Amino acid sequence: MTDFTAQTIQAEFDIENWEEVPYHEPEDGPRLTRITIRKNYRGTLEGTGLVEVLTAQGNLGSGYVASELIRASLDGRSGTFVIQHGGLADNGAQNTFGTVVPHSGTGELTGLRGEATEATMGVLTLTYYFDTQQDFADWQR
Repeated sequence: MTDFTAQTIQAEFDIENWEEVPYHEPEDGPRLTRITIRKNYRGTLEGTGLVEVLTAQGNLGSGYVASELIRASLDGRSGTFVIQHGGLADNGAQNTFGTVVPHSGTGELTGLRGEATEATMGVLTLTYYFDTQQDFADWQR
C-alpha cells in the first residue's frame, strides 16, 4: 500500500570521520576539495551514512555537492537509500537542497521518496513518503 502522507524528521548525526583532500588550490579563486565523511545517525533515523562531497571554498562564497549512502532503520524500517544534497553560501547567506535518489531504497526502505537537507550542522531534515512500483502500476491503469 502506498503511503503518500509525507512525514518530516530531524535526524541528528555525529561525524565519525572526515577526510579532506584538496585537488585544486589556486592563488586566486576558490579552493576545490573532495571530502569523505562517515556519520552516525540517531533517533528516528538510526544507522550510518557514507558521504562523498565535492566543495568549492572561496572567501565570500562556497558550495558543495554530495552523494550519501545511508544504511539505517527509518521509523522501524531497515535498508539503505541514497540522498544527493548540496548547498551554497554567498556572503553569509546559505541555501541547501537535496533529494532521495529515486528507486535507491533497498530492503524495507524500497519505495522511499523525499527531500533531504542539512541546513543546520549535525541535523539532516528528511521529508519522506513511501511509493512502490506496484502501486505506480496500479495508478497507471
